[in-house]
Parts: sequence; structure tokens; C-alpha cells
Amino acid sequence: MAKRRKVSNPLALAVLAELTIEPMHPYEMGRRLKEQGKDRNIKYNRSSLYMVVEQLRKAGFVAEQETVRDTQRPERTVYALTEEGTAELGDWMRELVAEPQHEYPAFGVALCLLAALPIEESAQLLARRLEALDARIHASRAMLHEVGGMDVHPMFVVEEDYALALLEAERRYTEHLIGQLREPEFTRTLQEFLRRME
Repeated sequence: MAKRRKVSNPLALAVLAELTIEPMHPYEMGRRLKEQGKDRNIKYNRSSLYMVVEQLRKAGFVAEQETVRDTQRPERTVYALTEEGTAELGDWMRELVAEPQHEYPAFGVALCLLAALPIEESAQLLARRLEALDARIHASRAMLHEVGGMDVHPMFVVEEDYALALLEAERRYTEHLIGQLREPEFTRTLQEFLRRME
């Protein structure tokens, strides 16, 4: 079971991980997250990043190290990881890696309510989804192929490997579901079931 945490936003975890490299200003953290493509998995904007850093400071996981004054830019506070922050990062990562968490994906919501749409329309919409999945799968494979030609260790693209595996699994499932929805027997038994429920 997931542990109750003082700061539970996934962005907080990313901030803690970034600070293991070196102390930095939130603007620099955001730049690095974007540069590394972490923004594909971690939703944030500039204000949410500053808010999370403040929450981590209040929790004792990060501390102000110095304030940098530059004539070109406004004053910037540089944050460093505390011992408590290092411990929290390790504990949180171990939990996320080892223990499957129940998530609520939007597609799961649509599937559990799919009977609200006519079967033929559902099949058509799923066919459109299949096209979109194909485009994403192509883009993901292209990105991994491109990175494969660079001097990047595979450990730094595991999240893209995982995303590709999920896309491919979703594609297989969607194709299977479309096949089911287009079977006359499936439609007939669904209509009988709905009549019994009336």
C-alpha cells in the first residue's frame, strides 16, 4: 500500500532527483526536466514547480543554499537536497518501482462507460484511436532509434521503452476490441443483456 507522504506530487520526486546532481534554482530544474524529456511523464508549469519546491522546503527535504544576484536577472534562490530529502527520494523511488499502484487512466474510464455509445460508433471511434496510436508508436520508435545512435545509456530512456510497450499493448487491445464490437453475435448478446436489465 502506498505510503502517505508529506509532499506527494510526482513533480516533487523529479525535483528531489534533479537535486542529487547539484544544488540549483527552480528555473534550472525546469529547464533540465524539459531538456531531458521528463515533461512527457511529469506534468508541470513554472508556477507549479516553484510551489513544489516551497512544499519540499517546508517539509525539510530541500534547503536554501544561497541567493544569487545577477544584474541581468532577478534574485534567484539556489536549493540543495537535505539528508531527509535524500532519504525521502530513496524511499519513494523504492516504493514506486517495487509496488504496482492503482492508476485511473482516462481510457479506462471511457472503456468502463463504453456501453453508453452505440456499438458501431464505438468501433469507429476506436478505429480512429488505432490510427492515433500508430502515429505515437511510430514517433516513439523513431525517437528510440535516434537515441540509439547517440552516446546515451539505455537507462536514460527506460521511460520511453515503457511508454512504447504500453502503446503497443493498448494498440493490440484496441484492435481486439474493435473486432469484438464488429461481430454480429457480440451485438446480439449485448442487446439481449440490455433488454433483461430493463
